[in-house]
Amino acid sequence: MKNHLILLLFSGLFLAFFAASSAADNPVQTIVVGYLEYAKDERYTSRRLEARYRLQPWGRPFAGAELGVKDSRFPLMSRQVALQLAKRTERSVEDLLLQINKLYEEDVHFFLVDFPDDILHEVAQKTRDKSLLLFNISALGVALRQEGCQAHLFHVAPSWDMLTDALAQYLVTRQWRDILVLAGESEADQALNTIFLDSAKRFGLKVVETRPFQLSRDPRHRHQNNVALLTGKAKYDVVFVADTHGEFARYVPYQTLLPRPVVGSNGLVPEWWFWSWDRHGAPQVNGRFQKQAGRLMTGYDWSAWMAIKVVTEAIIRSHSLNFNDLSAYIRSNDLVLDGTKGTPQNFRQWNNQLRQPLFVASGDAVVERLPLDGFLHPTNQLDTLGIDETRNRCQF
Repeated sequence: MKNHLILLLFSGLFLAFFAASSAADNPVQTIVVGYLEYAKDERYTSRRLEARYRLQPWGRPFAGAELGVKDSRFPLMSRQVALQLAKRTERSVEDLLLQINKLYEEDVHFFLVDFPDDILHEVAQKTRDKSLLLFNISALGVALRQEGCQAHLFHVAPSWDMLTDALAQYLVTRQWRDILVLAGESEADQALNTIFLDSAKRFGLKVVETRPFQLSRDPRHRHQNNVALLTGKAKYDVVFVADTHGEFARYVPYQTLLPRPVVGSNGLVPEWWFWSWDRHGAPQVNGRFQKQAGRLMTGYDWSAWMAIKVVTEAIIRSHSLNFNDLSAYIRSNDLVLDGTKGTPQNFRQWNNQLRQPLFVASGDAVVERLPLDGFLHPTNQLDTLGIDETRNRCQF
């Protein structure tokens, strides 16, 4: 036993010496990844973060990127490469572009961007002449994947129509086909309502009526702020709430005149990551994130974590550190990503959207993973969620 322990000790010392020698002969090369966020982003106001509205971030996703870098250390050891984040927070498009240019001059070619839709659209337009890739981790607008697309802009976060398609698939399987829609009057809420109507039509659901709500306590507006009155005098199987902010939607479940499920912005919600998902290695990812960030992981955090994984996978599989080689690999069908959702993922070549399974989740549990069996596609079942090639209007 003593001799065995001595042998193990010497073996360990030898391996440590060999690793140190190898490291000295082949020094680690650091690849810097830019991380940019918009300081005046309303999604990160203290009130919203404290309320933890569904379909809203629960904190800045930078923690997800940090976790991604930590997770990349071991797989990148074989390439003698390490990733490093360069975080920049600015209050205007001009300053964001200035930071991108500065980092670009320092040989940074990959950027994670946490911007609202309008800011992302402008930044993407004004950087399209550079040899770089922008990874969108938080903007869900459909237009960014259609007429507003850019060849160097890759979407790790899903689009709104992917989320509403997932919800529509689930409603069809439950045979909840008659939908009462409650929609806010803001431009964003109206856009979400339109997107859901399109999903409902494609999957054979019937919207019996759309009624506007107001976030108000004014008794003169009780027909628009009282949920029981809003949901009366109609027959429906389920209530869909189009509330991109989330404050009104949280008060709709259990307040409808008829005892019906509430879906959309509260109740049963489409998500692209959920903290209680317990398969395919997700508990380990959630646990590491919660330990690091001190809160539960959301889809926005997952997007940042996944974007780092895209860069990591490209470095490992392409056997190159040349930007053109890495970019070509990321764009190709050779890219196969494990996002701990159980299905291999890659980017749609027609609009650079990451194919991915989605969830519908209640307050503390994943109810279903989408797409569901029975929803078929000629080439890839994941393309039943969102814009497939036949409906694509993106022209790079």
